[in-house]
Amino acid sequence: MASAQRSRPIADGILVLNKGKDVTSMDMVRMAKRVTHVKRIGHAGTLDPIARGVLPICFGQATRLMEFMVDGRKTYKAEFTLGSATDTCDSYGTETDTGDWSVVTREEVEALFPDFTGVILQTPPMYSALKHEGQRLYELARAGIEVEREAREVVVHGITLLDWAPPKFTIEVNCGRGFYMRTLAHDMGTELGCFGHLSELERTKASSFTLDDTVVAETFEAAEDNEAWRDLLAPPDIALRALDALPVDAAAERHLSNGQAVALPAVSTYAKHLDARRAYSTDGRFLAIVRFNRPDATWQPERVFNLPEPSPYAP
Repeated sequence: MASAQRSRPIADGILVLNKGKDVTSMDMVRMAKRVTHVKRIGHAGTLDPIARGVLPICFGQATRLMEFMVDGRKTYKAEFTLGSATDTCDSYGTETDTGDWSVVTREEVEALFPDFTGVILQTPPMYSALKHEGQRLYELARAGIEVEREAREVVVHGITLLDWAPPKFTIEVNCGRGFYMRTLAHDMGTELGCFGHLSELERTKASSFTLDDTVVAETFEAAEDNEAWRDLLAPPDIALRALDALPVDAAAERHLSNGQAVALPAVSTYAKHLDARRAYSTDGRFLAIVRFNRPDATWQPERVFNLPEPSPYAP
């Protein structure tokens, strides 16, 4: 058995999962570990149990790219229900307040969007995984304890109304990291004077991944036999498709693999300071994320990888 374990090829890649409702992101990580027996696995961006949609799960060396995906833009399709607030700010919670939603108009809702667009301050909900003095906020909330939470800056790139069917309405939100859709539902309901909560949520895009890239959990679990699940993993550099690719010769590959900067005059002329690129070997293996240091005119390795196979995303 030990010999068989050693003979298995290492799993380095990304599973773009379409998470279902009523399960946690960590449930999906535990499922992936159970199916693959790979220990080094993590997800890039938590989805609440109420949420469905795009959840990248990283294996092996791809876990070193999680922060790039978490920092990327997300797009959500969210249904808000007016007329009641809950302690969790979603439909899973206990109702705390009610109000008359019938007087609210579509125009009033749309008029709120500019106030919640751009760099805004948002107070995290008590039912969240953030910590207060070493304890998760949701643990305190379940114990009936509420603590002060400091408002944080978050970025909202745009809000669009998709459907108006009072007391419910559906919006699309394009935002950055750390944004809570449940808080937006609560805050909008408060501004409208009738209260509100999140009733449905789907993440349709995370970083460069969309729903078209996803696999449902049942398909991944069914691929356990003969390790067919490996065919469902995308190579790690798929997460960096937004960056330009940079081929390097054998000498530069050796330097980058040792964490050393390289001078690449042919591609440096028009590069801006701190521009990032995907670096590839002559045979198409993804080598590193490199960043241009203009004062030195060199490309500094930011993340170095040791992947055995050529990538389909090589230049």
